[in-house]
Amino acid sequence: MEHTYKIEGMSCNGCRSKVEEALNSIKGASAKVSLEPPVATINMAKHIALEELQKVLSSAGDYHIKVLDKNDQKNHHQYITGEKLFTKNKAVGKDRNGAFYCPMHCEGDKTYDASGNCPVCGMDLVQAPSLKKEASYTCPMHPQIIRNEPGACPICGMDLAPMEPDLDEEDKTYVNLLKKLKIASAFTIPIFLIAMSEMIPNNPIYKLMDLKYWNWVQLALSIPVVFYATWMFFERAWRSIISWKLNMFTLIGIGAGVAWLFSLVALLFSDVFPDQFKTHSGTVYVYFEAATVILTLVLLGQALEARAHGQTNSAIKELLKLAPNNATKIVGEKELLVSIDDIQKGDLLRVKPGEKVPVDGSIKVGEITIDESMISGEPIPVDKRPGDKVSSGTINGNKTFTMLAEKVGSETLLSQIIEMVNSASRSKATIQKLADKISRYFVPIVVLIAIITYIVWAIYGPEPAYVYAFVNAIAVLIIACPCALGLATPMSVMVGVGKGAKLGVLIKNAESLEKMNTIDVMVIDKTGTVTEGKPSVEKIVSTNPDFTENDVLQRIISLNSSSEHPLAQATLRYGKENNVEIKPISKFEAITGKGVIGMLEGKKLALGNNKLMEQVKAKVSSELNEQVKTEQKQGKTVSYFAVENTAVGFVVISDMIKESSKDAIRKLQKEGLKVMMFTGDNEDTARAVSEALNLDGYKAQMLPENKLDEIKRLQGEGKKVAMAGDGINDAPALSQADIGIAMGTGTDVAIESAAITLVKGDLNGIAKARQLSHKVMRNIKENLFFALGYNVLGIPIAAGVLYPLFGILLSPMIAALAMSFSSVSVILNSLRLRSAKL
Repeated sequence: MEHTYKIEGMSCNGCRSKVEEALNSIKGASAKVSLEPPVATINMAKHIALEELQKVLSSAGDYHIKVLDKNDQKNHHQYITGEKLFTKNKAVGKDRNGAFYCPMHCEGDKTYDASGNCPVCGMDLVQAPSLKKEASYTCPMHPQIIRNEPGACPICGMDLAPMEPDLDEEDKTYVNLLKKLKIASAFTIPIFLIAMSEMIPNNPIYKLMDLKYWNWVQLALSIPVVFYATWMFFERAWRSIISWKLNMFTLIGIGAGVAWLFSLVALLFSDVFPDQFKTHSGTVYVYFEAATVILTLVLLGQALEARAHGQTNSAIKELLKLAPNNATKIVGEKELLVSIDDIQKGDLLRVKPGEKVPVDGSIKVGEITIDESMISGEPIPVDKRPGDKVSSGTINGNKTFTMLAEKVGSETLLSQIIEMVNSASRSKATIQKLADKISRYFVPIVVLIAIITYIVWAIYGPEPAYVYAFVNAIAVLIIACPCALGLATPMSVMVGVGKGAKLGVLIKNAESLEKMNTIDVMVIDKTGTVTEGKPSVEKIVSTNPDFTENDVLQRIISLNSSSEHPLAQATLRYGKENNVEIKPISKFEAITGKGVIGMLEGKKLALGNNKLMEQVKAKVSSELNEQVKTEQKQGKTVSYFAVENTAVGFVVISDMIKESSKDAIRKLQKEGLKVMMFTGDNEDTARAVSEALNLDGYKAQMLPENKLDEIKRLQGEGKKVAMAGDGINDAPALSQADIGIAMGTGTDVAIESAAITLVKGDLNGIAKARQLSHKVMRNIKENLFFALGYNVLGIPIAAGVLYPLFGILLSPMIAALAMSFSSVSVILNSLRLRSAKL
């Protein structure tokens, strides 16, 4: 039995995971939990009382489980059937001027309003690129002039200057770290030189001062490094210990802190140490150079990571640059230059040659060419005429046109693309669960290994045994930093999602990107997916002497005037071209998957497929039926038209197969996918299209529920199914499929229900998404191999396993250098995806 409950108290993906894990721990229960809407669907072998479910949830945190009320049930029904569900958007960067998140996604998609450190792992929070641009340029002579882009002052002509430094939070973090790195380096290098001078025969610096005084100099030089430049590492380490959320800074803080404190005590109380810890001159070995070099190298790694994070977000930043700042608004006889934020729906705008289209809308006057490559990935400019749609961020050709603003602000296609990329970049892939699980136990195990290393060296090591034990234990703590392991997955996902966006493939979350790699069956819709989605009326046929073709046409146009279906719109365009008068229709009703019915002048009209004819019990003559079949065998769509209970004619509508469809399907089949077509069209038309495209199979006359059931059947056979569609009737199937793929040219409902959206509406995008999935998953595995392999090899070497055979020991300083660059290597490997060919 299956029950659905409402869950209260979840605020992020981390909460969702906790709740799901807790519910799945109940014997005989299998639970799936979603954050939006906050519900848990539980399959039970036998009924489990609500009190028992609540008891388990209470042990996981402050979560509450409740039975769905009527409103919850309605919302949940909308969610699972693919209807558009309006909920509060928690996505990063939505309706806020900047948001901050942990690059390791320790708390799922949780974000913060200010910069700082992640409370779980201690990493610097990263800023999501903001969707809103703020005015930030002013005239030095006329401060009342404020613009949101550089230029000349309209009063005096001087260049406008930034009101504040043009840095986003990532740049500010990098600049701050770079400043501290310079300070740390300035003090660390002298300490290092003093310590290393011992290797010089007849050390010349000892002629200036004795060793014990040079140790005091090292102490003095180390104070700015420890207590200013790198003090944040010790704060993070302490916070991780008291909260018991152990992380990379736990190891760094313990390792470097112990080395520095040991050296301080050795300097102040040298008499308490045994001879093993003393040099030939009687001073105790100090490790100021080890502590400061380790901390400085970690600081270097943090600065390089901050720099690299800016590159991983480059795709979103490039998209943000597409959004224009100003637009020319037509008010009466005047043209006004206004901010993009001041444009309202219904405004009339003028777009001049070479300018970017400011918002989404339709052309009112002008025949132009638009460069849509920055959004669709298609390099060939597109011709546009009055009535055609244009999108924000696309570039006008060499002619001026006027347009009507229809979607503004966050409603524009460009804003939705940026938001989807932003959200997906910070989502968590399933494969990351492995890294999270390892990281959870990693730090305590490393500390234990460090303790064992100290004990073994203290008992069995050569003289001075305690010194060897101390140094090697610190090396183990430093080299085992799990930072690279945590970055392995999110870095690849962030770059991969950005790469897809540049190619017009929008990925809703990391899980979708991962699942695309496992798909067995690709199910596609026909109209608008395989075909152009721009149907046109080929001809109107009357088979009844009481009705001329013009009579049939007028009734079809009148009936379709109340319908929004693409086929209906095609007939309306045909009617307009032929100056057909539209008459009022009463009792209009659209029957999903079948057609439309209504009353005109007291007579019942019906327009649709043979299923509709059966429903309204209309008689279809054999002659009419034969003519219809002849058209359908040529791959055309035919709708019967009936008056009262008799079919009196039909309309033939053709929709050209996209030129790219055949090539895209061949690519998918070459990768081992079985490609099938599910369509609501008739058997003959479906067969003709299937044969033309060499599909692996098809199913015709499919209602929305039929598509949904068929996908469930395929999944029941163990198949991983992807579904591509563009209409409202595809939404339930898109939601049910393992991967739903929506055509960007389709309806909002289809896009809302899908995991991947193809901006261009081209099946080649599916092939690109598949290849991108391959490359991202391979990149993630490479990163995990680098991180895990590095630790597996590094820890034993740091512990000294090579010393008995080869006399090799790993200095803590070398361990720190290797640890810092392991993280950078993972990021650099992820950045390779930016140049991947798809």
